[in-house]
Amino acid sequence: MIKTMSLKPSDLLVKIKRLFEYSGKKILEIQESCPPGSAAPVYTVRGKYTSRGWTEWTQGFQYGSAILQYEASGDETFLEIGRSSTVTHMANHLSHMGVHDHGFNNISTYGNLLRLMREGTIPADEWEARFYELALKVSGAVQAARWTGLPGNLGYIYSFNGPHSLFVDTIRTLRVLAVAHQLGHTLMGEQDRRISLLERLLQHAETTARYNIYFGEGRDAYDIRGRTVHEVVFNITNGSYRCPSTQQGFSPFSTWTRGLAWALCGFAEQIEFIDNLSEDAFAGLKAGNLEGKEALVARMAETCEAVGDFYIEHSPTDGIPYWDTGAPGLANLGDYLEKDADPFNDFEPVDSSASAIAAQGLLRLGHFLGQVGKEEHGERYFQSGLRIADTLFEEPYLATAPNHQGLILHSVYHRPKGWDYIPEGRKIPAGEATMWGDYHAREMALYLKRLAEDKPYYTFWR
Repeated sequence: MIKTMSLKPSDLLVKIKRLFEYSGKKILEIQESCPPGSAAPVYTVRGKYTSRGWTEWTQGFQYGSAILQYEASGDETFLEIGRSSTVTHMANHLSHMGVHDHGFNNISTYGNLLRLMREGTIPADEWEARFYELALKVSGAVQAARWTGLPGNLGYIYSFNGPHSLFVDTIRTLRVLAVAHQLGHTLMGEQDRRISLLERLLQHAETTARYNIYFGEGRDAYDIRGRTVHEVVFNITNGSYRCPSTQQGFSPFSTWTRGLAWALCGFAEQIEFIDNLSEDAFAGLKAGNLEGKEALVARMAETCEAVGDFYIEHSPTDGIPYWDTGAPGLANLGDYLEKDADPFNDFEPVDSSASAIAAQGLLRLGHFLGQVGKEEHGERYFQSGLRIADTLFEEPYLATAPNHQGLILHSVYHRPKGWDYIPEGRKIPAGEATMWGDYHAREMALYLKRLAEDKPYYTFWR
């Protein structure tokens, strides 16, 4: 269980400054070895970023990291890298019909650039802004079109496995539907049917909560409150739920911790987004049996708190989880939840990328609860997020070696497939980084930096 301390965002400013100092150097090195237009860098092998042909879901994190670096440092070198690479090389990701990753790729690039322009961080240009807006509208509609409808006002954006497959990861990509809706866009269907992107967002979120998240209500023998399932399989002929599954976890009946983190961060962001909308925005919209802003926010908060509690209770004391809560080698680590994680053990790898993602979810959930008068309840989540950041932003997780292109070490990609590099003389993966882990560490650092400096609250849609 995470052991919290009494921290404030300002307590981390020195570590955040140091993180971005290392970050800038690494972005420039990656730009040299993985130039724009080449295959997307995914993870490091012996400290160097390499691609992995599956889907190009990390391209936006590469260019988006440069944009975040500019935001943190003011160095226009990084703005030029992020902006020119987005304009020149991200168009295919807008119209990509084969993936559920639009929110990862396109909010990180087009979305960040539009946000910075709206905030006045970069100069306003009407036609440049319209370009970013159009890109986000197209991306949101294409993502929403990848749809499997279910009975009872439910449905989901299906994964690259096909229409039967709902991934828990996708909850974090809903941010592109949110922005496209906010920009006034809708998906046009057959016979000019107008399809609400907000309704699809809400229905996907409720379907995820209902089938990918457990609430301790006896759904099966492994129903533990807050546990998540990576993939859910449906019979698309009649829309019935069939079974839990997993691609990257140990089993459908354990919890892949990065999937847990995607759920935690995704639901927390959507709580903030939905709470920001007017009541009128929900007129005529249904997600399952839920209608109206109050009911929808309450349901997402219930889900996010369950997932957050599970993460806190099933992570080591420093908040860095092992890659799966049911990984068989954990039995050799003794009371591993009663001490800090050991990334150098011989039995199971930790996944620092899961903690970088989850920390932002815990911080946002805690902040939201504080804003609605539940300060004491929210403080547990907020302090857990700060504890993770305090751990990640220094060694042995912060990569300080000049010859390592990663920023946050001890991240894993696909343990079951054996894709992750195992250093010579070791038995399990260790010491490497992933593009999404590095991006989310930067995003979380910016979030905390803004809080510490009393600047406007950081959201993906402003």
